[in-house]
Amino acid sequence: MSRTTRIIPIPVLGRHGINAYLLVGRRPVVVDAGTPGSGRRIRDAIAAHGVDPADLSLIVLTHGHIDHFGSAAELRRLTGAPVAGHVADLGPFRTGRVREPYLPTGPMGRLMARNRKLHAQAEPFEPDVLVRGETDLSDHGIAARIMPTPGHTAGSVSVLTEQGDLVAGDLVANSFMGLVPGRPANPPFHDDPVGNLASLNRMLDLGATRLHVGHGSPLDPGRVRRWAAREERRLARFRASGRLRVRQSED
Repeated sequence: MSRTTRIIPIPVLGRHGINAYLLVGRRPVVVDAGTPGSGRRIRDAIAAHGVDPADLSLIVLTHGHIDHFGSAAELRRLTGAPVAGHVADLGPFRTGRVREPYLPTGPMGRLMARNRKLHAQAEPFEPDVLVRGETDLSDHGIAARIMPTPGHTAGSVSVLTEQGDLVAGDLVANSFMGLVPGRPANPPFHDDPVGNLASLNRMLDLGATRLHVGHGSPLDPGRVRRWAAREERRLARFRASGRLRVRQSED
């Protein structure tokens, strides 16, 4: 039996502005749940790809930002699938509110931080599966692992398939929230930019062959690695000048 996992993007906003993903192996898994009110859109997209939403085995949330977990509770009701999220982002999941203030990575983040939709409350929920470390997904029907990739938030995770596809959430993005396809960039916010970059480099070192991101089209790992080297130098300058902002642990 083939262990290949198909990666199907589900646009939640625009063509690539916000993405969820349908992963299809022996059984289907969805990664991320979009903004509040997008549960039916995601369910209908699953069905449009020939997959019965009732067959969904798991909903994996990459992190506790409202454009990624906003419809988790709704999508669970619509499909009956359990929700998996990392224990370090339980606060946002349980309250429906992200940790604030947002820490912008640049001008785009400073502009977006004023958007009232990013400060809205989603429907709270309790994850059915608490992720604490690397988690095999073979029991859920796909040849893949949930990989903790902290930095964007403390509880950020990615999904790495056996063939090397990395569903990366906001580990990296396309420039200008996906408007410049194929060009790696920071997403608008990071809680810990240095920690996030370390997570990104670790996934590249594991042999990721393609990065499927929350904002934009898939990214080539070679181009991402070259961008990451430049980003490391930029962050070093910020740290040396005292301008590097990091959210303190809530433990």
